[in-house]
Amino acid sequence: MTALLGPSGCGKTTTLRMLAGLERPDAGSISINERVLNDDTTFVKPEHRRIGLVFQDYALFPHLTVAQNIAYGAKGEDTGGLLAELDLEACAARLPHELSGGQQQRVALARAMAGRPDVLLLDEPFSNLDTQLRHRVREQMAAQLRASGITTVLVTHDQAEALHLADEVAVMFDGRVAQLAAPRILYDQPVSTRVGSFVGEANVLPGTQSGFEVTCELGTLRAAVQRSGPVQVFLRPEALIVRPKKDGAGTVTQTDYFGHDQMVHIKMDSGTELRCSMPGAFPDIFRQHRVAIRVSRIVQTYPVSETSSSL
Repeated sequence: MTALLGPSGCGKTTTLRMLAGLERPDAGSISINERVLNDDTTFVKPEHRRIGLVFQDYALFPHLTVAQNIAYGAKGEDTGGLLAELDLEACAARLPHELSGGQQQRVALARAMAGRPDVLLLDEPFSNLDTQLRHRVREQMAAQLRASGITTVLVTHDQAEALHLADEVAVMFDGRVAQLAAPRILYDQPVSTRVGSFVGEANVLPGTQSGFEVTCELGTLRAAVQRSGPVQVFLRPEALIVRPKKDGAGTVTQTDYFGHDQMVHIKMDSGTELRCSMPGAFPDIFRQHRVAIRVSRIVQTYPVSETSSSL
């Protein structure tokens, strides 16, 4: 499963529509398993691409029952197994308007999978579900897709969703892929501060580096990559350790409590603003408390002249 992740307007859905054959690229080529679908001389129509597509609004046929909707995509193949696997047997005779949002989403998935496509395309399939239902349905979908072995491309603007579900994530800006990597690599080793700041929370500080040592407002730190000269020091909030200290160099301005963790906002005496992620069970750090900060990890650094890398 590959996730296309990026801000609105970056080209995620356009890319998906080109893969499906709903948009025709101006240049380049698209192929699946060495079968060319699109190039300068070839254009395979959507219905002949062996691609399944789940739209954001599900696009179920309102006059067909659940079983009939799924059968429409099956092209003569048995759909009984899909009804059972996606827990839809009890509502097989219902119409779409009689279903919950989660059930409609599963019907759309079953219809797309029924024809045994080579590739399945999902266009923000969870965006219409409330938070609790979204978590439950996406877990069910992920398990089903992995069991089926179908190559899947998921479009999302939800960073947590992409990191949780996908085997690899393509971060897109302005119609280009800035980085394609496994979730852990993407989070821990972004190719630029722009990518890193988009995928999760981040602190970026100016620094000066010599070899593997970088000096910044938080002291002399160990860098992951050897460099020389002015750099941007990239720090995840969980890399910072905060403790109350009367003569500390920062002041707590806000604490966002989430239960399992909390985000502590700190303003340094220099005016620099930092965010630190701490366990929710950690003793309360209140607003206006003076604090000291230290860095617990090797840090990523980037040249000050860095541009957003693209593939």
